[in-house]
Amino acid sequence: MYDNLKGLGITSPEDIDRYSLRQEANNDILKIYFRKDKGEFFAKSVKFKYPRQRKTVVADNASQGYKEIQEISPNLRYVIDELDQICQRDQVEVDLKRKILDDLRHLESVVSNKIAEIESDLDKLTRGGR
Repeated sequence: MYDNLKGLGITSPEDIDRYSLRQEANNDILKIYFRKDKGEFFAKSVKFKYPRQRKTVVADNASQGYKEIQEISPNLRYVIDELDQICQRDQVEVDLKRKILDDLRHLESVVSNKIAEIESDLDKLTRGGR
């Protein structure tokens, strides 16, 4: 699993926190950030440079003939797919934690309101029964 990342020398893909991708001249620059260890101020990161792939395609206007375009390297595309799997998995876990906490707070509110209602009914009974 994560063969493309392992091919880059990343031995522990599960430690990846996030990544950034930017274009610089004729290259795409991929920077991968790892989770910080306790006591570290900065997250460890690694940087990779991928040359952009050049293609010659038919121009939109028939009179212009062909034009050259640049696009992301296929290898980089595979690496990004794996990074997205890792980073989105982490986001799903965070969303699930948030949902559970929200459900717990809602349940706490419902129970508190019900307790207050029951105490009010008990108070009415004890006042009315004297």
